[in-house]
Amino acid sequence: DFKLQVIIIGSRGVGKTSLMERFTDDTFCEACKSTVGVDFKIKTVELRGKKIRLQIWDTAGQERFNSITSAYYRSAKGIILVYDITKKETFDDLPKWMKMIDKYASEDAELLLVGNKLDCEVDREITRQQGEKFAQQITGMRFCEASAKDNFNVDEIFLKLVDDILKKMPLDLIRTELSNSILSLQPEPEIPPELPPPRPHVRCC
Repeated sequence: DFKLQVIIIGSRGVGKTSLMERFTDDTFCEACKSTVGVDFKIKTVELRGKKIRLQIWDTAGQERFNSITSAYYRSAKGIILVYDITKKETFDDLPKWMKMIDKYASEDAELLLVGNKLDCEVDREITRQQGEKFAQQITGMRFCEASAKDNFNVDEIFLKLVDDILKKMPLDLIRTELSNSILSLQPEPEIPPELPPPRPHVRCC
């Protein structure tokens, strides 16, 4: 019926690609190569009686790609921010990623914080309470822990995010999206829109 764009961001090695591939293809690779720039996959889901074509952008975690990946923030209706529960440095990087969101993303984008690699519980460095506390500091941000390897909470992450997006969209906007559904027949974009201007308001304290 209509199309939504979601981006996955976070530091290198937290499992962004693994989460995307587990959700879209139900596959898991133990030794995934680092994403270069941006990659994307498509999955159609059905929620609230509507078929939704999800365009999921997987962004590189290395800082040298920030100028490329930042161009994808503005059009995203949902943003999944991922850290590795076994690596404290990826949790410490979260404020840096929030600055990227505040600068480039739409103010009405739904935010979801994900602590990935729950299958490595014995090596945990970040408690669930720490993740929850960080999310509570950000207006409207949800929190969840997951495991791409064990396929735990992966579908729930994406479907809950989409459901939150739909709940927030006015009915007339949904009707407009439906009437413009022919856009979904066009080729998927390979080049992002021009880099958006910085946002005037910030949501991160």
